[in-house]
Amino acid sequence: MRLTLTTLLVCVSSVIASAQIISVTAGEFTKVGLSGGQFLKIGVGARGTGMAGAMSSITNDVTSIFWNPAGLADVKRYAADFSQTFWFGGMSHSFAAIAIPIGEKFRLATSFTSFNSGNINVTTTLDQDGTGGIYNVSDIAIGFTLAGYLTEQFSFGVTAKYVQHAFTNMDASGLVFDVGTKYNTGFHGVMLGFSINSLGGQQTYDGSNVTRQGLPFDGVNTSPLDMQIHTSPFSLPLSFRAGIGADLCKGALFEPEVDADGVLEHSWLAAFDFETFSDVPEQFSLGTEYTWREFVSIRAGYRFGSDQFGLAGGIGLRYNGGGFEGQIDYSINPTINLGLINRFSVAMRFN
Repeated sequence: MRLTLTTLLVCVSSVIASAQIISVTAGEFTKVGLSGGQFLKIGVGARGTGMAGAMSSITNDVTSIFWNPAGLADVKRYAADFSQTFWFGGMSHSFAAIAIPIGEKFRLATSFTSFNSGNINVTTTLDQDGTGGIYNVSDIAIGFTLAGYLTEQFSFGVTAKYVQHAFTNMDASGLVFDVGTKYNTGFHGVMLGFSINSLGGQQTYDGSNVTRQGLPFDGVNTSPLDMQIHTSPFSLPLSFRAGIGADLCKGALFEPEVDADGVLEHSWLAAFDFETFSDVPEQFSLGTEYTWREFVSIRAGYRFGSDQFGLAGGIGLRYNGGGFEGQIDYSINPTINLGLINRFSVAMRFN
């Protein structure tokens, strides 16, 4: 017990110290908008987004691939998840993943994430109402995740992702990595989570739209030359996430209650996350989830430090048929200027 308490205090102190160090430089932030691949920061799954993203310590399903890949180690059976986000401006964000157990301690998953803008009118300074042409922004990420338990309390997860950004006839692509850990303290259901996301090099757009043919000198009778527009490399939005959470019905506030059929009467999760990014100031999120008899869940949360997001909420229904378990979730995230963001998720687990 003393070792567990000491470990908990050291981990929490490290998170607070990191937050204080980073906040010193966050007063005058100058890198907003300098990173590409912004779709990599869009949360997946209506469960996590219904709690404003406070998930790094308590995530335990297939969407852990996004929140903290170490949480995938808690998926004990074959599982699949699909999430659809109706983003503002008619844009959409989709996530799909499957996970399989490898032995008793390890899990393997593959995921596909896409972001699509829909058709956008081409405009110029001379034709501000549109030239008649259209273009489309389409970004994708294909990932492979390995997660497992190194001890009974400590789990890890690593995701390798191929990321491609494309619009008109240009694209940029490369590899990025996510790394995460989770630690179950064994003290009244308290859990800790840490993850680093989008570790990778810079990317550069290339394609037919950056090539041109033109005369080297005006007014001189020469043959056209092949030319190429130089595109500047860009970085991806590197982020660090740390969190602490607990099931308050596992000793923190209440003792667990189980009925004669082995169904847990109540579960009440509460979590706090700290996030720092390479391109925007740090953010904090608080989230909670109450589940009655492993059937219906109600969620709420709040995000601090975001210029658009704040309050969040959601609901979920679960069906357990022995060899099959299904779950449907919905979340809503109001924004300050961009309207409502709605998400729907469907999750399945099989023996």
